[in-house]
Amino acid sequence: MPALSLIALVSVLSAVFAKQLEIHPPQQQHRHWAQLCSGNPSNRIRGCDRYGCGNFGASRQGGKGERHAGVDVICSDGATVYAPFSGQLSGPIRFFHNGNAIDDGVQISGSGYCVKLVCIHPIRYHGQIQRGQQLGRMLPMQKVFPGIVSHIHVENCDRSDPTPLLKPDVPFFPPTPQEDIHWQAVCAGNPTNEIRGCDKYGCGYYGAPRRGGKGEKHKGVDVICVDGATVYAPFSGELSGPVKIFHNGNAIDDGVQIRGAAFCVKLLCIHPIRYHGRIIKGQVLGRMLPMQRVFPGIISHIHVENCDRSDPTSSLQRGKGRRK
Repeated sequence: MPALSLIALVSVLSAVFAKQLEIHPPQQQHRHWAQLCSGNPSNRIRGCDRYGCGNFGASRQGGKGERHAGVDVICSDGATVYAPFSGQLSGPIRFFHNGNAIDDGVQISGSGYCVKLVCIHPIRYHGQIQRGQQLGRMLPMQKVFPGIVSHIHVENCDRSDPTPLLKPDVPFFPPTPQEDIHWQAVCAGNPTNEIRGCDKYGCGYYGAPRRGGKGEKHKGVDVICVDGATVYAPFSGELSGPVKIFHNGNAIDDGVQIRGAAFCVKLLCIHPIRYHGRIIKGQVLGRMLPMQRVFPGIISHIHVENCDRSDPTSSLQRGKGRRK
C-alpha cells in the first residue's frame, strides 16, 4: 500500500476512534461515587419520618401520585459536603423557589454523570471540581422542617435512580480517630444526639438526681427521640435482649443491648427489630416507643446506659445536652 494511502487510512481510523470515545467513553475508574457528607461515609439514605421517605420513587404527600425523583442522603445540618465525582459546576439550583433557609444547590456534570445536589450551599457555582474535594456545607434543614432527618437531595439530571451509584468503593475520607470514638446518631430527627434537659420528671444528663431515690443518681443519659421515630445502631456489634427497665409491662418497657469491639450499651424505651444477631453502625435498630402514654409531657427520649454504668456522654457524637 502506498505510504500516502496508509497515512490517510490511519488518519481516518483515528478520527473514527476519537468520535467513538466521545459517544462511548471508557468505563470510569470509579464505579461508585465518593462520600457526599462528612459523618456518612456509606452515603446512607434517609429512611422515613413524619415528612415522608428518602428513597427513590417514594410517594410525596399531596402530590397526586407524584414520586420522589431523587434520593435523600443523610447529612447533619452544617456538615461538610464533598463532590461525588469530578466535573463542571453550574448553578445555583433552586428547589423550593421561595428563598427559605435551604433553597440552594448546585449541579455537577462530568465523568459520565450529571447530578443536582440540593439543600446545600456550595463554595462556588461555577468552575471545575475534583472527586472528593470540598463542595460546600449542608444548610439548616431543621429550621424549615423541624424533626426531619436532615439530608442532601440527590437528583440525576435525567431523573434516573442514583441509588446504585451511592455506594463508595471505599470511604473516600476515612474516619479520623476523633470520629471513631463517637457513636452514630441514634434517633431520626436528632443528628447530634442531643441530650434531654430538665422537665417535670427530672433531668436527662448522666448523674442527675432521681426523685425519691435517697441519693440515687441517673446511671445513663437520655437522648431526645420523638415517639415512633426510627432508632439506629450507634456502633456495630452483637444484639441481646430484651432488656426491661420498669419490669411492669408498660408501653415503653422494652429495649436491647449492643456489645461491640470497644463498647457495650443498653438502649431502653425502644422496640428493636430483633433481639439477637449482628447489627452494623447506622443500621435501623428499631423504633421509639410511646413515652407520652406513660409520662405525659416528658421530653421523649431513649435511655442510653453503658453496661458498666460509666458515663456515655463523650461517645454521643456532638451531643448538646447541658445541665440546667
